[in-house]
Amino acid sequence: MAHLPTDTDLSLLREAIALSADAKARGRHPFAALVATADGRVVSRRGNNSMPPEGDPTQHAELMAAAEAARTLSPEELVGATLYTSAEPCVMCTGAVYWCGIGRVVYALSETRLLDLTGDDPENPTFALPCRDVVAHGQREIEIVGPLLEDEAAAPHVGFWTRRSDAGAA
Repeated sequence: MAHLPTDTDLSLLREAIALSADAKARGRHPFAALVATADGRVVSRRGNNSMPPEGDPTQHAELMAAAEAARTLSPEELVGATLYTSAEPCVMCTGAVYWCGIGRVVYALSETRLLDLTGDDPENPTFALPCRDVVAHGQREIEIVGPLLEDEAAAPHVGFWTRRSDAGAA
Protein backbone atom coordinates (compact mmCIF):
# COMPACT_ATOMS: atom_id res chain seq x y z
CA MET A 1 0.00 0.00 0.00
CA ALA A 2 1.43 3.38 -1.03
CA HIS A 3 1.65 6.06 1.59
CA LEU A 4 1.15 9.78 1.13
CA PRO A 5 4.33 11.77 0.55
CA THR A 6 5.91 13.41 3.59
CA ASP A 7 7.45 16.88 3.82
CA THR A 8 10.86 15.18 3.57
CA ASP A 9 9.72 13.37 0.41
CA LEU A 10 8.69 16.64 -1.21
CA SER A 11 11.87 18.42 -0.13
CA LEU A 12 14.14 15.67 -1.48
CA LEU A 13 12.08 15.39 -4.65
CA ARG A 14 12.54 19.14 -5.19
CA GLU A 15 16.29 18.61 -4.74
CA ALA A 16 16.20 15.97 -7.49
CA ILE A 17 14.29 18.38 -9.75
CA ALA A 18 16.89 21.12 -9.06
CA LEU A 19 19.64 18.64 -9.96
CA SER A 20 17.82 17.89 -13.24
CA ALA A 21 17.89 21.62 -14.08
CA ASP A 22 21.62 21.60 -13.30
CA ALA A 23 22.09 18.63 -15.65
CA LYS A 24 20.32 20.59 -18.39
CA ALA A 25 22.57 23.62 -17.72
CA ARG A 26 25.59 21.33 -18.24
CA GLY A 27 24.20 20.17 -21.59
CA ARG A 28 23.05 16.80 -20.28
CA HIS A 29 19.56 15.32 -20.46
CA PRO A 30 17.45 16.99 -17.73
CA PHE A 31 17.11 14.05 -15.35
CA ALA A 32 18.48 13.55 -11.83
CA ALA A 33 18.07 11.28 -8.84
CA LEU A 34 19.24 10.83 -5.28
CA VAL A 35 19.00 8.09 -2.69
CA ALA A 36 18.28 8.78 0.97
CA THR A 37 18.24 6.50 4.00
CA ALA A 38 15.11 5.96 6.06
CA ASP A 39 16.05 8.94 8.25
CA GLY A 40 16.47 11.25 5.23
CA ARG A 41 20.28 11.23 4.96
CA VAL A 42 21.26 11.56 1.28
CA VAL A 43 23.91 9.00 0.32
CA SER A 44 24.08 9.59 -3.44
CA ARG A 45 23.17 12.32 -5.93
CA ARG A 46 23.46 11.94 -9.68
CA GLY A 47 22.53 13.83 -12.80
CA ASN A 48 22.05 12.12 -16.13
CA ASN A 49 25.23 11.44 -18.11
CA SER A 50 23.93 9.35 -20.99
CA MET A 51 24.99 11.72 -23.78
CA PRO A 52 28.27 11.84 -25.76
CA PRO A 53 31.08 12.71 -25.65
CA GLU A 54 31.88 11.20 -22.23
CA GLY A 55 28.52 9.67 -21.39
CA ASP A 56 27.01 6.37 -22.41
CA PRO A 57 23.36 5.37 -22.85
CA THR A 58 23.28 3.40 -19.59
CA GLN A 59 24.38 6.30 -17.38
CA HIS A 60 20.89 7.31 -16.32
CA ALA A 61 20.79 9.26 -13.07
CA GLU A 62 18.63 6.69 -11.28
CA LEU A 63 20.87 3.75 -12.17
CA MET A 64 24.03 5.59 -11.07
CA ALA A 65 22.47 6.84 -7.81
CA ALA A 66 21.14 3.36 -6.99
CA ALA A 67 24.50 1.72 -7.74
CA GLU A 68 26.36 4.19 -5.51
CA ALA A 69 23.85 3.62 -2.70
CA ALA A 70 24.32 -0.15 -3.04
CA ARG A 71 28.08 0.32 -2.59
CA THR A 72 27.51 2.53 0.47
CA LEU A 73 24.62 0.97 2.40
CA SER A 74 23.99 -2.47 3.86
CA PRO A 75 21.19 -4.61 2.41
CA GLU A 76 19.08 -3.78 5.48
CA GLU A 77 19.62 -0.05 4.99
CA LEU A 78 18.77 -0.32 1.28
CA VAL A 79 15.37 -1.85 2.07
CA GLY A 80 14.57 1.29 4.09
CA ALA A 81 16.07 3.68 1.52
CA THR A 82 14.21 5.78 -1.03
CA LEU A 83 15.24 6.74 -4.55
CA TYR A 84 13.96 10.24 -5.38
CA THR A 85 13.89 11.01 -9.06
CA SER A 86 12.87 13.92 -11.25
CA ALA A 87 11.08 11.55 -13.66
CA GLU A 88 9.53 8.11 -13.44
CA PRO A 89 12.28 5.50 -13.68
CA CYS A 90 12.56 3.72 -17.03
CA VAL A 91 12.60 -0.07 -17.29
CA MET A 92 16.41 -0.20 -16.93
CA CYS A 93 16.46 2.08 -13.89
CA THR A 94 13.55 0.31 -12.23
CA GLY A 95 15.54 -2.89 -12.68
CA ALA A 96 18.56 -1.24 -11.03
CA VAL A 97 16.43 -0.19 -8.04
CA TYR A 98 15.09 -3.75 -7.83
CA TRP A 99 18.50 -5.43 -8.05
CA CYS A 100 20.08 -2.99 -5.57
CA GLY A 101 17.33 -3.77 -3.04
CA ILE A 102 16.07 -0.20 -2.59
CA GLY A 103 12.66 -0.40 -0.95
CA ARG A 104 10.96 2.76 -2.15
CA VAL A 105 10.77 5.12 -5.15
CA VAL A 106 9.35 8.64 -5.16
CA TYR A 107 9.17 10.26 -8.59
CA ALA A 108 8.01 13.55 -10.03
CA LEU A 109 7.30 13.51 -13.77
CA SER A 110 5.32 10.53 -15.10
CA GLU A 111 6.53 8.66 -18.17
CA THR A 112 3.30 9.72 -19.92
CA ARG A 113 3.90 13.42 -19.21
CA LEU A 114 7.55 13.03 -20.22
CA LEU A 115 6.48 11.60 -23.56
CA ASP A 116 4.29 14.67 -24.10
CA LEU A 117 7.43 16.79 -23.66
CA THR A 118 9.90 14.69 -25.65
CA GLY A 119 7.65 13.45 -28.42
CA ASP A 120 9.65 11.36 -30.85
CA ASP A 121 13.04 12.91 -30.05
CA PRO A 122 15.55 10.15 -30.91
CA GLU A 123 17.56 10.91 -27.75
CA ASN A 124 14.68 9.77 -25.51
CA PRO A 125 12.89 6.74 -26.97
CA THR A 126 10.63 6.22 -23.98
CA PHE A 127 8.98 2.94 -23.03
CA ALA A 128 5.25 3.01 -22.42
CA LEU A 129 5.83 0.80 -19.38
CA PRO A 130 5.19 2.31 -15.96
CA CYS A 131 7.66 1.44 -13.19
CA ARG A 132 4.78 0.02 -11.15
CA ASP A 133 4.21 -2.59 -13.86
CA VAL A 134 7.89 -3.57 -13.85
CA VAL A 135 7.93 -3.89 -10.04
CA ALA A 136 4.70 -5.91 -10.07
CA HIS A 137 6.52 -8.70 -11.92
CA GLY A 138 9.34 -9.01 -9.40
CA GLN A 139 9.69 -10.91 -6.15
CA ARG A 140 10.61 -7.87 -4.03
CA GLU A 141 8.16 -5.32 -2.76
CA ILE A 142 9.03 -1.77 -3.74
CA GLU A 143 6.76 1.07 -2.70
CA ILE A 144 6.17 3.51 -5.57
CA VAL A 145 4.96 7.07 -4.87
CA GLY A 146 4.23 9.40 -7.76
CA PRO A 147 3.77 11.25 -9.91
CA LEU A 148 4.25 14.35 -7.74
CA LEU A 149 5.19 17.97 -8.55
CA GLU A 150 4.85 17.29 -12.27
CA ASP A 151 4.71 20.92 -13.34
CA GLU A 152 7.91 21.70 -11.42
CA ALA A 153 9.62 18.63 -12.85
CA ALA A 154 8.52 19.46 -16.42
CA ALA A 155 10.17 22.90 -16.38
CA PRO A 156 13.76 21.72 -17.13
CA HIS A 157 12.47 19.72 -20.12
CA VAL A 158 10.80 22.69 -21.80
CA GLY A 159 12.86 23.70 -24.83
CA PHE A 160 15.34 20.85 -24.44
CA TRP A 161 13.91 18.14 -26.67
CA THR A 162 13.67 18.22 -30.48
CA ARG A 163 10.77 16.39 -32.00
CA ARG A 164 11.48 14.80 -35.37
CA SER A 165 7.85 15.42 -36.31
CA ASP A 166 8.25 19.16 -35.50
CA ALA A 167 11.55 19.40 -37.41
CA GLY A 168 9.91 18.04 -40.53
CA ALA A 169 7.13 20.62 -40.32
CA ALA A 170 9.55 23.58 -40.25
